[in-house]
Amino acid sequence: MGWLPWLREMVYPKGGFKRATRYVIHRMRRVPDTPHRVARGMFAGSLIGFLPLPGLQFVGAWLLARIMKGNLLAALLATFNTNPITTPFFAVLAMTLGHWIMGIEAPLNAEYIGRAFADAGGDLWFNVMAIFGPEKARWGGLINFWHEIYVPYFIGALGPGIILSLIAYYITIPLVEAYQKSRAAKSKERSERRRKLKAALAEAANRLKHPRESAAAAGDDSRPGEP
Repeated sequence: MGWLPWLREMVYPKGGFKRATRYVIHRMRRVPDTPHRVARGMFAGSLIGFLPLPGLQFVGAWLLARIMKGNLLAALLATFNTNPITTPFFAVLAMTLGHWIMGIEAPLNAEYIGRAFADAGGDLWFNVMAIFGPEKARWGGLINFWHEIYVPYFIGALGPGIILSLIAYYITIPLVEAYQKSRAAKSKERSERRRKLKAALAEAANRLKHPRESAAAAGDDSRPGEP
């Protein structure tokens, strides 16, 4: 797969987000662990998924799941709770809440956010090039981005992220319990069918090995009243 198809898959999965969500939920229910450990992993991954940690979400989910003694696979799967369609709305909500908590007065519109990203990106590129030239590094755009975009986003995302992750935690427990009970019942039913089939095959094989005894036994069964 080339990088363009891979990028398209990351932005919009094949089959849509509904199918991708169903797949993640299906995999979550099949995680081989106790419901509470799966739920703790779900909480850890979901919370990290809401936080602005680009490129570090898997690492963060793994660490938090280890601290909480949750299932690691469930934590990694839960980081897919956000996608390119819902993330912008959550980001604006988180930054608005973060600005309110930190007392920052700034217009949270597309122009302001876009300019902050552009200034930070410009400073980052300029500083990289300055390593190979006489220019001195500049940090104004990066500092502004850190104080007015990233930190408010992080602080504002914690509250809603914890609430939504707690909801996911309490939903996961009964779902995994119900799935595991259903799977155990089906496994027991299959085992019983295999046992009966093996018994029938063994009886048939015994009749083929001892046809006279089988015929005599069948004759005795057909005349129960005779001596």
